[in-house]
Order: sequence, then structure tokens, then C-alpha cells
Amino acid sequence: MLTHSTRRWLAGLGVAGALVATSASPAVAAAEEAPVKLGVYFSDTTVAAKSPGKVDSPLLSASRSVVVQGLTVQYDFRDLDGILEVTPENPGFDCEPRQSGILVCATPFETDLYEWAYGGFFNVVLAPTAKAADGDAGDLKVTVSAKGIAPASHTAKVRIGEGVDLAAPSEETTVSTAPGGRISAPLTLRNAGNTDVKGAVAVFDLDYSIRPDKQYSNCTYQDGRLRTCSFSATIAGEETWSASLPYLLGKDTYAPGREYGYYNWMTVAEFEDYSAYLRARGVSAGQPGKGPVLTLSGPTNATARGFQADTDPTNNGSGMTIQVNGKNGTDLVAVGGKLVGRAGDVVVATLGVRNDGPAALDFGRSGTPVTKVDVAVPAGTTAVKVPDVCSPLNGDTQDRANAGKPGHKLYRCYPDIFIGVGEEQTVDISLRIDKVIENATGTVTINAKCECDGFTEDLKPANDVAKILVNATEGGANGGGNGGGQGGDDGGALPITGQSTGLIAGLGALLLAAGLGGFLVAKRRRTRFVA
Repeated sequence: MLTHSTRRWLAGLGVAGALVATSASPAVAAAEEAPVKLGVYFSDTTVAAKSPGKVDSPLLSASRSVVVQGLTVQYDFRDLDGILEVTPENPGFDCEPRQSGILVCATPFETDLYEWAYGGFFNVVLAPTAKAADGDAGDLKVTVSAKGIAPASHTAKVRIGEGVDLAAPSEETTVSTAPGGRISAPLTLRNAGNTDVKGAVAVFDLDYSIRPDKQYSNCTYQDGRLRTCSFSATIAGEETWSASLPYLLGKDTYAPGREYGYYNWMTVAEFEDYSAYLRARGVSAGQPGKGPVLTLSGPTNATARGFQADTDPTNNGSGMTIQVNGKNGTDLVAVGGKLVGRAGDVVVATLGVRNDGPAALDFGRSGTPVTKVDVAVPAGTTAVKVPDVCSPLNGDTQDRANAGKPGHKLYRCYPDIFIGVGEEQTVDISLRIDKVIENATGTVTINAKCECDGFTEDLKPANDVAKILVNATEGGANGGGNGGGQGGDDGGALPITGQSTGLIAGLGALLLAAGLGGFLVAKRRRTRFVA
């Protein structure tokens, strides 16, 4: 099952239609709320004949954040009778066959479901039978249900293919340059088996700073960022083919530091399965580039087509590390507010952080927020609506169990894992004015010192604190920061008003969500900044 930090990372990226989860609410909805609807997706899968098979799990979601009882998943593989067996990855783990071709898994414990889909529930092994052959195919119907909630189903296509072994170099490439510099890195594919590989697709997971310096017609790009490259040639057993890809390091790259880029190989059939997953989630793998064909150097053989599946996906990925030279820092600025109201009014303070550059901050590899935003509520006011990304704070101790709970005087809020130059990320906190006090003052403090990971090299620490002024007089109005106003909008998650992290992160997060990226799971958490 994905860890909490991975779920938060996926939610922050907005991948596959993901939304930041709100606090879980009971499955029995309030009268004014629509009934909860469950969601389920299971990836189309190509399994190599005469192989141990593949392990996968359904992606589960709900129409709103909810705690369910009696979560149950049924696998109906009767259409694959004699071709495929579906068994629990861990025998005896709340799964049992009900009849031939049907496996039912259930848990007696409460389970959190969110608007964004994630996997890890009831992992199963999809294994070909001894008589399964290349070209066999059928449907796998997966149904999810829970106590008091209507079931939902999804039908996946399962194909049996020829087994091949795509491999990438075990040693990663290391290069160095300064922000704005040009580099090149190899894209290498080795056929580690004896069976001819009939075409392959590379899926890229590149840091925000790494941009293509040239486009190719057999590669795809989204908002100018490299997503995939497809190759149709046949690669014989034990052959190694390679190409050189040119990149440009963005001028807004933090320096000194390290940036990372990875690629993962799939067979043509496996990429067809993956593409179906992307379409189902409303995510684009990009459009063909405007340029020549990128070719892998190697023998030119006639291309043949058929289903193929990789027998060892653990060796499919490789990548590069860019040592970023020079000095290119970041000035994070606290965003405060000026509010006006009478006793009893509820006013909304829009508070947070802004990046004045010159470098962007990208914490996507670690999955941690770019900073901490501590909010001290002004005297004479009470916080009556607080977003879930804010937790009560006592010294340096957060009360995460009461995240979003109103009535406290000090909160710690978290922005995103990426912030671009010129981008502002804010929360709305609703304050009730209990007593009119001229120049009532609270504070917004970013980069607060704590016994935790965080950004510590701010270029201008003097602007890390901003005031929250309520009913300021002319003489006391200086230093309030960006303003708020009267109103009653609910507090929300820190919205992205600049660069979308869903577009900058590459397809690595989607590989994780689809359960395809074991290599990327191991590589995602990397140290980025160098003191």
C-alpha cells in the first residue's frame, strides 16, 4: 500500500484527477449531502506467457472523503478461464475463492477513501496458466463495495504476450552545468533476454528544471516538457541500443544543488495498457514533437508486431544526476493581510507565501512542502474556519489530529511541494472579530525553525514575517502585506496560482499510482540542495 507521504505527494501533484483529501467523514452522509459513490479502476495488463505473472491492485476512490466499513473487492476472471489465475499476493490475507473464476477480498476494519484514487488494497497475482499462449485475451471484472454504499465495477483487459526482458544501464549518468546551461544524456536500451524485442517506449520522469533542448517526432511533449519516446525497431537478444538526448537546464534552477531525471522502458503492449490508464484518468501523455525522428543506434531490422510483456520490470529504468554549479537562490516572502470589520463580523484573511526568485523551489523528490507557514491569530479575533492543511501549534508541536479545527491561536500550515518564481500560495482563514481593537496584530511566519526538514537558505530572512492587521489606523497600517477582506468563503487547501505541479512532475507520479514504477519509487526521494 502506498505510504501516507506518497499519497500526499500524489495529491499535491493533482495526478490522475487527484484532489487534496479533506478530513474523512462518516460513511452515513448528512441529509443534505448526495450519497457517496465508490470508484474503482484496474489497469489493463499484458502478462508474459510461462512467467510467474504480475502483481497489481485496484485503484479505489469515493465521490468525497469518507471512512467505510466492510470494504470488499471481488475479482471476476471467468472470462479468462484456462488462461489466467488470480490469487492473493499474501495467501490467507482476507481473500478467498467463492467459486471457479471468482476471488473475494474483504477487511473488517475501517478504511479511508478519498476523491483521488490510490492503490495497495488486496494485491493479487495475475499469473498465466500452463496452456496460456501469446495472443490469448479476456476480461477481468473488478467490483468494490462497502457497507451501506452501492458497489462500483470496472472491467480490465488482460492479454497474454511473449516474454522479453528490457533493461537499462544500472549506472546512472552524472553531468554538471550551471542554471541556463546545456547538457546531453544517453537513452539506452538493452535486450537482456534471448527473444527479440519488437519496439519499446521510454517514459520520462524529469525534474521541473530539466527541459528538452530539441524536439523529436517520435517523442511526446506536454507544455514543452518531455513525456515519452517510442521506437519501432526490433532489437535482438543481448543487443544494446542508445541515443543522446539534449537538455536545457532552466535559468530558474536552484544552485548549487542537484537535479534528477529518469526514464523507464515499457514494451509496446505495456505502454498501450498504460495509455488506457492515462485516458481513464483524463491525463495526456503529450503531443508528438516538431522535429526529426529520434533513432536508437543499432542494427536496422524489420519490425514485427505482437503482444509482449516484460519478465523483469525491476531493471527497466535508469537516469541522470545533474550537479548544478553556481549561485542561484530563492527569496520566499511571507504574505500577510489587512482586514476591516465591526464586532461580530467574520472577515477572511488570505495568508501564505510568495516566491520572489530568482530560483524556483522543487521538493518533488522528497515530497515535503517548500516551507512552513505559521499563523498567529490577531488579538480580539477568533479563527472560525480553518483549512485542513493547517494544524494547531504548541511551540514546535503540531496537533495533527485536530487539523482544520477552529478556535486556536496559533497554526502551522503547509504549502505545496513546488513553488515557481512569482508564484503565491495562500490559505483563507476566516476570523470573527470579537472585539474591535485598533491595530490588532497577528503574524505570518515562514521558514520557521523547527526540528524537521525544510528550506533554510532564504536570500532575505527579513521578509519572512508579515503582519495580519485588523482595523489598522493610518499610522499602524505599515507591514500588513497582501490584504484580505470581509466575507464568508470556506478556508481551502493552498491553491496553486502559478505553475501547475501536475504538469511539471513528469509521468513518474502516474507510474507510481498505476503500480508500475518500482524503479521510480526507489529513486523519488533524493537530496536536492547543496549548502
